[in-house]
Amino acid sequence: MKQAYLIGVDLGTSSTKAALYTTEGRLVAEVTLEVPLYYPRPGVVEQENDDFYTTAAQTVKACLQQSGIDPHQVAAIAFDSQMAGIGAVDEDYRPAIRFDSWLDMRCQPYIDYLNAHHAEQITRLTGCPPTCDHGPKILWWKEEQPEAYRRIVKFLTPSAYVAGKMAGLRGEEAFMDVTFLHFTGFSDAQRGVWSAELCSLLGVDQNKLPRIVEPWQVIGEVKEQAAQDFGLVAGTPIAAGCGDTAANALGAGITRAGMLFDVAGTAAVLAGCTDRFVADTAHRALLTMRSVIPGLWHPLAYIAGGGLALRWYRDQFYNTGRGQPLPAENDLYAAMIAEALKAPPGCDGLFFSPHLGGRICPAAPEMRGAWLGFSWGHTQAHFIRAILESVAYEYAYYLSILRELVPGLQWQEARVAGGGARSGHWNQIKADVLGVPYRALQGSEFGAWGSALIAGKAAGLFTDLAAMAEKHARLIEPACLPDPERHSLYIPLVERYIHWQERLDRGFRTS
Repeated sequence: MKQAYLIGVDLGTSSTKAALYTTEGRLVAEVTLEVPLYYPRPGVVEQENDDFYTTAAQTVKACLQQSGIDPHQVAAIAFDSQMAGIGAVDEDYRPAIRFDSWLDMRCQPYIDYLNAHHAEQITRLTGCPPTCDHGPKILWWKEEQPEAYRRIVKFLTPSAYVAGKMAGLRGEEAFMDVTFLHFTGFSDAQRGVWSAELCSLLGVDQNKLPRIVEPWQVIGEVKEQAAQDFGLVAGTPIAAGCGDTAANALGAGITRAGMLFDVAGTAAVLAGCTDRFVADTAHRALLTMRSVIPGLWHPLAYIAGGGLALRWYRDQFYNTGRGQPLPAENDLYAAMIAEALKAPPGCDGLFFSPHLGGRICPAAPEMRGAWLGFSWGHTQAHFIRAILESVAYEYAYYLSILRELVPGLQWQEARVAGGGARSGHWNQIKADVLGVPYRALQGSEFGAWGSALIAGKAAGLFTDLAAMAEKHARLIEPACLPDPERHSLYIPLVERYIHWQERLDRGFRTS
């Protein structure tokens, strides 16, 4: 019997990555291409829907050419994509508007309106407080661009656009998988349906919202034109796919309640895994996303510039010593973190607020970064360690809300991916602050593998996604175990950090 292969394609904000895997999870080929972002005027960030299709086709074709495999051996293909932006198609599945990126802030007045008048209902039903996502963007198109709004047959995401175009769908057949529902502003996410209550309340035509599907649902087969574009065989099954965060969590093996997933990248994301839907109506900090695994949910929150804050300090202030040249980038970060370890846990009372571009969770766009409590005795080591600890403190705040919402759940393990995962010392600081063991994953991105797993289920090659994801999760041993003494030391410091964030929030709102 010939070896079967799976293709997963990650449609990110600035790049598209295609990867070809065996059904046992071995990476055969991987290709990445940049995707353009367009800035026609201040505050506006758009993308071309067909740039997602073109780069997906080019990367998949390149993977097949590099591997030399027979395209008949590809069992299925699936896509994941960036989640908070929204596109739209007309009746012929042609782009009705440019893709409205999650970076585009034209909808800010509508975010403010929703937060002022309907935040409780939206958070309770969707699991996500009003933010820069589909809901405010759809309202912007409805109110500010009525002619374009009338052209729109269905709103949809990049993964659905590319998959649907490959399959030759009509506009009425557009779809959205369940992992995007929290970002829509118009869903009853727990039931997996559109909310007639929210659509009526906000005056949005529910007929413009796509059908809702499961990630592994086969939405069609590769048509002849797409087969030529992608180098695939016509008739290859196409799965619906999912959101990129959901795909990454699946690819990392986050498949049991009580697990945490830390994406330690430019942004710092902490996602939990629970066996029930929770809505953070009290704090409006957590966004609750449906997992690809049925019955599981990922309440998550993030810092817009977690790893970026460390890079900012490196570029503006880091000094290796008198006349010493700077090492290569990875060695430079290692040197900075080694320097940070010269300072004690808690940094002798120094705190850093990492929200240099505004706080995301909960939404406080007026906030900026801050150093608090420094004195004559603080050194460069203290300032670097304070940045590392600030990410852990922010995570501890998110975890405290999770413990309120799911009081009986024991948090057993955190898995960490991204550039920051390479630092065992930073992982240890997080483990000590959170009181949860930390395990690093090999690699920095798991979205394409998560999509490939979904493709495998769609093709019927396996049925238990959770077991497959757990079996093939690439963990680095040993785990960083929390030190009980340091954890006890950090508990009051986390409380003080939360107190300072509340004070800073009030201060920036009134400044």
